This record gives sequence, structure tokens and C-alpha cells, in this order.
Amino acid sequence: MRRRNADGIAPRRPHAGVLRRERRALLKARADAVTDVGGLVVDQYRRGGFREDLLADRCAVVVGIDARLAEIEELLHVRHNVPCCTCGAPRLRGAQFCPNCGRNFGEPDVEATIVVRAKP
Repeated sequence: MRRRNADGIAPRRPHAGVLRRERRALLKARADAVTDVGGLVVDQYRRGGFREDLLADRCAVVVGIDARLAEIEELLHVRHNVPCCTCGAPRLRGAQFCPNCGRNFGEPDVEATIVVRAKP
């Protein structure tokens, strides 16, 4: 079920190309932010003291970028009724073994080997 905004209109999912462009820009921004945090840590180490407030602010930027990247990945890879192993990993098409736990999909098991997970 799609969420509706205040006007009762379901928001549209952005086009995949727009999401991929945003993901590329965010990955570059994340790399720059992580480099910046590393440089800040080295600089503070050289000076003999650490300012946790500066480090926390810079790390918060990286965490925010990571959160948006996770949202974009979710939007790009929305799947419904994906067959999954009992460990929760999605079953790849034509796979004989689970990529996460190594369970053999060809062998019958006492418990159900494959579950179908529906994303809301």
C-alpha cells in the first residue's frame, strides 16, 4: 500500500535514472566526507587533542548520507514476493545454494526451506 500525503494523493516513485544520478553524487560526497573525517582525526592527533564535537558533526554528515543511500537502494530494488531462504536472504534465480548461509536448495529439509517475503 502506498503512503498518501496530506492531500490524499500517493507520491510517485522517482524515475530510476534520477535515483541513480543522486546515488552517484551521494557516493562521491560520502567519499569526500569520509576523507575529511580521516584528515580531521589525523590533524587532531598531531595536535595532541581530540574535539569530539567536531568529529561527531562530521560523522553525522556521513551517517546522513548513508541513510539516504539506503533509501535510494530500497527504491531502486523494490521487489514483492521475493523467494527467500529461511535465513532471510533473497534466493537468486537458478541458485542451488543460499548465498548467505550456504543451505542447499535441492535437498528437502524438515522445515520449510524457502519462504516468500512480501515487502509492504
